[in-house]
Amino acid sequence: MKVSDLFVKCLETEGVEYIFGIPGEETNDVMISLLESKKIKFVLVRHEQAAAFMADVYGRLTQKVGVCLSTLGPGATNLATGVANANMDRSPLLAITGQTSTDVLHKESHQNMDVITMFKPITKWNWSIRNPDDIPEITRRAFKISLDEKAGAVHLEIPQDIAKKNSEIKPIRAQAFLRSRPNQVSVKAAAKLIYEARAPILLVGNGCIRGNASPYLRKFVEETGICSMNTFMAKGVISDKSERHLQTIGIKEADHAQIAMRESDLVIAVGYDLVEYSPKNWNGDLKKKIIHIDFTPAEVDTYYPPMVEIAADIEYTIDAILAEFREKEVKKENPFFERFPWYEIPSVFKNVKHEVALRIERYDNDLSYPVKPEKLVSAVRNALEEDDIIISDVGAHKLWIAKVYKSYSPNTCIITNGFCSMGFALPGAIAAQLAKPKQKVIAMCGDAGFLMNVQELETAVRLKLPVIVVVWCDSDLGMISLKQINEFGKSAFTRFNNPDFVKLAQSFGAEGYDVKSTTKLPDILEKATESKDVPVVISVSVDYSRNRVLLDDSLFV
Repeated sequence: MKVSDLFVKCLETEGVEYIFGIPGEETNDVMISLLESKKIKFVLVRHEQAAAFMADVYGRLTQKVGVCLSTLGPGATNLATGVANANMDRSPLLAITGQTSTDVLHKESHQNMDVITMFKPITKWNWSIRNPDDIPEITRRAFKISLDEKAGAVHLEIPQDIAKKNSEIKPIRAQAFLRSRPNQVSVKAAAKLIYEARAPILLVGNGCIRGNASPYLRKFVEETGICSMNTFMAKGVISDKSERHLQTIGIKEADHAQIAMRESDLVIAVGYDLVEYSPKNWNGDLKKKIIHIDFTPAEVDTYYPPMVEIAADIEYTIDAILAEFREKEVKKENPFFERFPWYEIPSVFKNVKHEVALRIERYDNDLSYPVKPEKLVSAVRNALEEDDIIISDVGAHKLWIAKVYKSYSPNTCIITNGFCSMGFALPGAIAAQLAKPKQKVIAMCGDAGFLMNVQELETAVRLKLPVIVVVWCDSDLGMISLKQINEFGKSAFTRFNNPDFVKLAQSFGAEGYDVKSTTKLPDILEKATESKDVPVVISVSVDYSRNRVLLDDSLFV
């Protein structure tokens, strides 16, 4: 079999459904092999960075490895930002890049650069294929490493001459994924700490989504009565409808839920990733007792020294701790048991929940214009079903979405909060609509981030995907200018001009709306959700004077 055909067969064996990318001369053998595939669809995009963002979101939503492809040189460098984003956000992704023939790699040649070295710091593993017979092993290894916790990006390079060779080796089939069970001694130690705690709190992180642990975390809260909160990338693991869920933390002084964190004496960190939110922000005085539960051991951090550390499958671990609680309930052996479960919510936590809800709902009925951020987020929430998906770009709006958007299920509010790359949302929405065709998908973008990958509107139009893009307009790099003003009393080099977004959308073949009145916003959103096969762009002028609340919760009025 020709090597490019073998490589495609290996991808098919791994269950790949989509590859996002742009062909190049050095990948033409692979492209022709893909043309013959009955299992893999190639999605031609308009910029390689967008291809990587698409693979990133596809990986998050399907929990399979998202795949992107580029040629050598500039194609590979364009992929880099999206690959880094997936790796730091713990999304399973495979980047495939072409390369010039091996007989000229040792010298200066057209578009030749050391892509392997460039990708090393932004991937878990990468390799340049030089032996045709190694392809099945290398491909299987790449997929396995990408999915192993913590999930992330891997990279394979295929030189042009290698793709043309032949091999008689067959693809390797994936084996069943092994799930590790927790050590029982550690489980008992964790249960004892929880029993003895005065005000424990559950900190839910991104690992809980990758581990499909939502049902068990919800059961944990129900059976113990312990209050919870989530990081940005764990929204929806526990429903915001729960009276014991204090919602999102991750904006330092802007989190009212930080009060509950300060009052707690034990933090049960499950699937928590330090890359999202530094423990220094909630354990600066080093007085918190910490239980670490994740697939992997805890990172070394001065402000994150777990008293109990359980590196095992999250679902199994939570189930084991609950089983330990039930056994204690029968035996009545623990002197602290009479205070457990906490059926009565601690008054300070109850007050925090009330205040968080007040901050979310404060402007639900506000009709002033420009639209207040809280009003815009709630209007989008009201336009969607509970299991529909929003994808946030990066900017001030990301913080508003994290604080205000109500999430009821995992993977219905996608926020990049590790690498945090602007330009993420529109490509991500395209991948989300392909992965979840029955759900509505809205990309929430700032006017700066939207224009970074606006070319992908053509991709959405060509694929007939009814993605909705809500563009938050203020002609400013809002979060940057806010922080500049806060520190220096003035902003520098953050202002810009915008195009006519309605005409821009129409020029691509999409529908466009410009919200001129807050009263019109719900009707426009409803009309947008009725689209079946045409993308919709909605531009909204936003009152970003409210952004000061993002720096200091005490400024809330």
